[in-house]
Amino acid sequence: MQLTLDGDVVRAGNRARERFYDSRGYGHARDGDLDLAPVEAAHLCYRGDIDAVDGMGVQELLASGAVSAVDFLVYKDLRDRGFYLTPAREGWVDEPAGVDFVVYPRGKGPWDDAVAHRVRVVGERDDVPASSLGDCVLAVVDEESELTYLDTSRRTVEGTSAADVPAVEGTLLAERVLCWDPPAALYQQAFYGQQLDEDAVQLSLVEAAYLAREGVLSVDGDDAAVVERGRDVEGDRFDRRLAVYAALRDSGVVPKTGFKFGADFRTYADVESVDDLGHSELLVRVLPADHDFEPRDLALDVRLAHGVRKTMVFALVDETVEWVETRRLTP
Repeated sequence: MQLTLDGDVVRAGNRARERFYDSRGYGHARDGDLDLAPVEAAHLCYRGDIDAVDGMGVQELLASGAVSAVDFLVYKDLRDRGFYLTPAREGWVDEPAGVDFVVYPRGKGPWDDAVAHRVRVVGERDDVPASSLGDCVLAVVDEESELTYLDTSRRTVEGTSAADVPAVEGTLLAERVLCWDPPAALYQQAFYGQQLDEDAVQLSLVEAAYLAREGVLSVDGDDAAVVERGRDVEGDRFDRRLAVYAALRDSGVVPKTGFKFGADFRTYADVESVDDLGHSELLVRVLPADHDFEPRDLALDVRLAHGVRKTMVFALVDETVEWVETRRLTP
């Protein structure tokens, strides 16, 4: 069987179609013949199913640059796990943009109308634009060629937490607002702030800014001073955090500080009373929409969230807030 490299395609001919595509899901069937991506041909060489492509074995293919080493490692790993997969090329799969492989459910292949994962391959030192996450699995190849899979998806965030809070007055301190003799609902039902004692509740600047914007809180006769103070303390980050805080509250979710977990917020979806408070569900990190991740930061956040039984969500802020959920995946 003669296989030739033609640009970025390996021409395999009609004898290869029955042997590799029909039985094992390699390549793309074309007019009775079979085209292979170089990474597929390299895997077939690695397995010993073919001898060479234009005289090149797997070592030469990898060294030639025709096949990315990280792509090959991911392709091999997924094949070893029992999956059929297709390189994401125009005309080979639907919606190839933004991913490297389309992976089919076990027992299915490119001839079936089912997709298990859309996989994007990155090395541990590659930048990952936040805007590229969602509806894909990141396959991260570290410096020792070990693989970590991170499942990313766009989601909505919503809950049933809602409580009417009567008007309240506060005093602006350095980085917080203190409310004396507040209505019980402020903390007990709506879970704003931290109760210092029965006579006082301390609000964070972002909580106070939201309540002032909603017309619930009056701060020393100058409600705008809270936002100004927040910007003095945090710069542009305060406006992003306020936008996310407001989006969460408006969606029926209670955000509280996530400092202990290295995040911006932890969230409670169904708060009726702090006396019967459940486990927080999400850790939320607030980022500008044009943020670039380093894969190790993604892995760290996801591992930490999993360790404290929460789900990691990144809030990407531009004119609106987009939510990206990220979880560790074992294919």
